[in-house]
Amino acid sequence: MALSPLNRRRWRNFRANRRAYWSLILFSVLFVLSMFAEFIANDHPLLVQYRGQYYTPVLNFYPETAFGGEFKTEADYRDPAVECLIRTGGVQACFDTPEKVMEEAAKTGQYDGKKVDAGWILWPVIPYSYDTINNVNGAAPSAPDWKHWLGTDDTARDVLARVIYGFRMSVIFALATTLFTSLLGITAGAVQGYFGGWVDLIFQRIIEIWGSTPSLYVIIIVAAIWRMNFWLLVGLSVLFGWTALVHVVRAEFLRARNFEYVRAARALGVRNRVIMFRHVLPNAMVATVTFLPFIITGAISSLATLDFLGFGLPASYPSLGELTLQAKQNLQAPWLGFSAFFTFAIMLSLLVFIFEGVRDAFDPRKTFR
Repeated sequence: MALSPLNRRRWRNFRANRRAYWSLILFSVLFVLSMFAEFIANDHPLLVQYRGQYYTPVLNFYPETAFGGEFKTEADYRDPAVECLIRTGGVQACFDTPEKVMEEAAKTGQYDGKKVDAGWILWPVIPYSYDTINNVNGAAPSAPDWKHWLGTDDTARDVLARVIYGFRMSVIFALATTLFTSLLGITAGAVQGYFGGWVDLIFQRIIEIWGSTPSLYVIIIVAAIWRMNFWLLVGLSVLFGWTALVHVVRAEFLRARNFEYVRAARALGVRNRVIMFRHVLPNAMVATVTFLPFIITGAISSLATLDFLGFGLPASYPSLGELTLQAKQNLQAPWLGFSAFFTFAIMLSLLVFIFEGVRDAFDPRKTFR
């Protein structure tokens, strides 16, 4: 689909802003990689070759019996006995002396006179998921080493894996919250500003009452009644955040509702809905886009704050706010604080740079060369 001349000009202006353009590329790369976090950081192998057949544990469930084990529960691929079964073709003696069996199989390919079909396991780059409890051979949190590049937290979970999953969840939460918040806020502001009169007056009183509601107390009450989850928290954030764009859009529509082209469209019988969203709204986008960086960064900060206070997502979720809380509680482990700080700093800075470029691209008064 070809871009219109106006959108081509906006894209050229955005590309001319080098900081915004390269921030978009870097953020897109990081976000796309985080979307495939299960293939980057996981305690399930990407691919297993066992007796000439291939298995994908990262995508499918396989019981231990599929690899010659004794239990019908999911195979623990980090267990030395299961690993030995896979590598030696299901020799049952692995459960007794796995080290000896693996050594003999590696040397001769034989065990007790029986031919062993050697298998192999392909692990992700980081062989730990965000909730994997690791054996750190000491007290947790443990310092960074060649196994755990950013160390572990106070429950021996890999920090880098939690950062990758937490980054993805924070960005998705912010994008979902911003999308629904913008839809509600822009629609409400457009209706207020375009029709004015009693519609505007009633909406303003509702917004004043709603804006004075203590959102944190409501979230605490809801968290005490129901078990908090991702979409419930998104809904609560949208419920109290939709008023952020109303005043900006309302002011733009109040200014444009009496322009000549609007009155001409009304005289020609054009529907109000078409005038509002096809003709007036594009002129209000510059002011609207100006506030988007504050909304999206505010959503990320709100999620981290609620998780830090213990009123956000459950502890089973990968959370950057929970990582920040651990950094506060474990001052002897500075790698926790550094990991949380640099993750937030890089993520928020890139988003602000991107939306600054978008704002300038929509501004007809600015042209970059």
